[in-house]
Amino acid sequence: MSRRRHSIATACLSGLLEDKLDAAAAAGFDGVELFVPDLLGSPEPPEVIARRCADLGLAIDLYQPVRDLEGLPPDAFAAALRRVDHALDVMARLGTTTALVCSAVDPRGVDDDDLAAAQLAQVADRAADRGMRIAYEALAWGRHVNTWDHSWRIVERADHPALGLCVDSFHLYSRGGDPAGLRDVPGEKIFFLQLADAPHLAMDVLPWSRHHRLFPGQGDFDLTTLVAHLDAAGYDGPWSLEVFNDVFRQADPRPAAVDARRSLLGLAEDLAGTPRPRLGGTAFVELATDPGTSGEVTDALAAFGFARTGEHRRKPVSLWEAGGARLVVRERLPDDRAGTAVAGLAVRSPDPEGLARRATDLLAPREELPHAGDEAELRAVRAPDGTLLFCCPERPEPGGDDFWPGDFAPTGTIPADGPVRGIDHVALTPPYDLVAEAELFCRTVLGLAPVAEPTEVVAPFGVVRSRLFADDAPDPVRVVLSSSLVRRGGWAPGVPAPQSVALAVDDVEAVARAAAAAGLALLDVGPNYYDDLVARGVVDAAEAARLREHRVLVDADGGYRHVVTEVLGGRVFLEAVQRTGDDRGYGAADAPVRMAAQRRARHAGG
Repeated sequence: MSRRRHSIATACLSGLLEDKLDAAAAAGFDGVELFVPDLLGSPEPPEVIARRCADLGLAIDLYQPVRDLEGLPPDAFAAALRRVDHALDVMARLGTTTALVCSAVDPRGVDDDDLAAAQLAQVADRAADRGMRIAYEALAWGRHVNTWDHSWRIVERADHPALGLCVDSFHLYSRGGDPAGLRDVPGEKIFFLQLADAPHLAMDVLPWSRHHRLFPGQGDFDLTTLVAHLDAAGYDGPWSLEVFNDVFRQADPRPAAVDARRSLLGLAEDLAGTPRPRLGGTAFVELATDPGTSGEVTDALAAFGFARTGEHRRKPVSLWEAGGARLVVRERLPDDRAGTAVAGLAVRSPDPEGLARRATDLLAPREELPHAGDEAELRAVRAPDGTLLFCCPERPEPGGDDFWPGDFAPTGTIPADGPVRGIDHVALTPPYDLVAEAELFCRTVLGLAPVAEPTEVVAPFGVVRSRLFADDAPDPVRVVLSSSLVRRGGWAPGVPAPQSVALAVDDVEAVARAAAAAGLALLDVGPNYYDDLVARGVVDAAEAARLREHRVLVDADGGYRHVVTEVLGGRVFLEAVQRTGDDRGYGAADAPVRMAAQRRARHAGG
């Protein structure tokens, strides 16, 4: 089957019309829905806009919206027809042939399907005279028509070749609609498809629609089932995005458009049943450190049982190992973010080149990493927040070479046997306006799935929202994405949202004892936290006293126990995590007290 055409409404993106068109073209879209306010805000006449689109390789697939046309009294309908004639004139100048008509919200409208069908047929007559057509959409808040099946009954009753349906996934799902009935609609009568995802929210549909829509794969709607039913009906038009979102409409339109198109590519994979990539665990995490504070990081690694086992032969990069965990620590490059940061995540794959190629097919930029002839050729792409994703081979047989034998000169230090088993998870903190993009990247490129619903905690300096993504492999890759909803002004701490590397350990108390003996300051949250654990029945008083002695934090159900360092190098902290049973937590319940303690530690340290 040939590739489905992809379109995007200009209303999805930020900027002037020319910014939006440039971004859509750069992301590889085939066409746009031209939103009337964008046309009105442009000083260029429709003919010039049409030429600009053509020069960019964009078709104008839809002109929208034309409002309040059906079920009106005669005088109001006569005025509506004058608006229709003007819209059709503009469309002719734009060179587009399909107009979107939304179901009426005019309080003068009457609930009369026969009248609505007759008036829409008159509108369709005017469109047909110009070789154009009308796509009728049921708004979820329409006065009398607010479901897709009701709009279809009116289209059937009108029985006009230039009148068909526009199916909008938000309007369908937000009203609890069932898309299965679309299979019975003749494909040629479905004129247009608008796609939007959204979280399930208990609120009125109008603000839900205007502020909280998302691109496919970023919310909770079952868009795969919807497009499958439309395929079965014979719909062969564009997949078009119509997403109203406060964040997207303030963000840089170019990455937003890339994210938008990636969402359609991911939806096509879901429809085709394309298997998501199989990963083999985390190969290593790369930390970029500020030379002035890198000792904080390496001292903490040593206290957690890591040994510096290698030095890169040509670069200021060291390899640290403990059990199955590897961290690469390098000096911060001039174009890196300030301070210590998680600079890269390396995952294992049976086909690392295929994984990297898949990422670039999903619009992730390939990162060419210079290397000498005897060094490993690391395959890397860049994630939306700037973190590098390295694609590495699966773990070799015992005694075999790994992927970097020529890169590091051995130091002669061998890691001692200890409780560290590997990397449990990495917590990244993209800016709030990039969170949805980062989540989609995890889902589509890495094939990770959300483990649970997002959590929101009230931290000392604002609300923090987090979500864990993981695969179901025996050695899972886990990524936590957290963001502060608002971080501005002089009162909030001047710390770039802290990131963490969590180490999987067998005995967190043993790690705590060894770290303390090595002089590492583990985070102390104070006595109230442990008193509360006893009050809630999570532990008894004796165990609480022991946990406090070793500064072990316990997540809500007791199955996730961890110790945490203070913030190192200005941004990153380390955790040692012990899981029991099938625990799927990541310390979210502890986040407020952990953040408060880290803030106090930073303040005390000057």
